[in-house]
Amino acid sequence: MSSFIAAAPAKAGQDPITNDGFFPDIDVDQALVAMRQDGTVTPGRLRAALIEAVLSINEELAAWKARQLDGGCAHMEDVPAQKVDGKSANLHRYLRALYCQARAGLIERYRDYDTTAAGDKHAETLEQSVDDLRRDARWAISDILGATRSTVELI
Repeated sequence: MSSFIAAAPAKAGQDPITNDGFFPDIDVDQALVAMRQDGTVTPGRLRAALIEAVLSINEELAAWKARQLDGGCAHMEDVPAQKVDGKSANLHRYLRALYCQARAGLIERYRDYDTTAAGDKHAETLEQSVDDLRRDARWAISDILGATRSTVELI
């Protein structure tokens, strides 16, 4: 016997997350689409994951932001960068880092644990997905900072 349970669609029409004035406010509905979130995560938990990602990324970019403010750029969009689809490459990368970080956090907290072999395989797949999301967030932040993407570790 098998069954199919459809997840409810994600709730649209949520209030944006107000950022610090330099970095952009976050459109929660846009984040839902970009992160491919369905209704299995409550709006409150989604919002909390996005806020945590904003705080984390803003902290990582604090020194870069200070340099841009000292250079006369009041907003991220004012920082000279290539424009793609009418928006700054920095904005695209900031949002990518944000969405990847938030999605990774949600996956880590909402894993389904199953004692079957299929459950173990599913958990391994999710773990790889989390690693990929965290890597993509790191790369997006590195691209904003103008840093190389490679990490070298001496053994």
